[in-house]
Amino acid sequence: MKKRIAVFASGGGTDFQSIIDANKEENFCDIRLLIASKDGIGAIARAQANGIQSEVFSKKDYPDLQTLYSKLTYLLKMHRIDYIVLAGWLKIIPESFISEFRDRIINIHPSLIPAFCGAGFYGLKVHEAVIEYGAKISGCTVHFVNEVPDGGEIIAQTAVAVSDDDTPESLQAKILAEEHKLLPYCVKKLCLGLIEKQGRKVIIK
Repeated sequence: MKKRIAVFASGGGTDFQSIIDANKEENFCDIRLLIASKDGIGAIARAQANGIQSEVFSKKDYPDLQTLYSKLTYLLKMHRIDYIVLAGWLKIIPESFISEFRDRIINIHPSLIPAFCGAGFYGLKVHEAVIEYGAKISGCTVHFVNEVPDGGEIIAQTAVAVSDDDTPESLQAKILAEEHKLLPYCVKKLCLGLIEKQGRKVIIK
């Protein structure tokens, strides 16, 4: 039986779409849910276009994050979700939620962790920092999620050269193209049971 995944997104959902497209070709998982952080985002339209159930968990609808994530945990368990894929999820995740789904949450980050990551590094801010620092190489990282922002074990990375004339927007576009290959690859390996953790080292079989 195929593993069931829930994809969490806060924006246009291009990383989400990359998983949908790859899964249509190779059928390696059951994309059961899209969890959106607010109404009206592009990811919801992508879910609707592909017959995937979407649910909105907006901070304004709950008294606090703990209540939001408690309701979300109930929903995920009701759907018997095996893995959670964060694909541009910009909401803080409490430790209680991470503990509940230990080693079952993965995230994609638009830099080569451990560089340019952690609190405050998201979206264009990452690429602005890379260019300002003068780094010659950046890229993207898929990693397990733990209590430290962007601190979980690295599953896979792809490097991208930073050109002298790159802007944050052009670097973002180059890295996003690689994200759309790396994230589905890692989701596939995870769902097929081909990822093994040995301490901080992750082996892809």
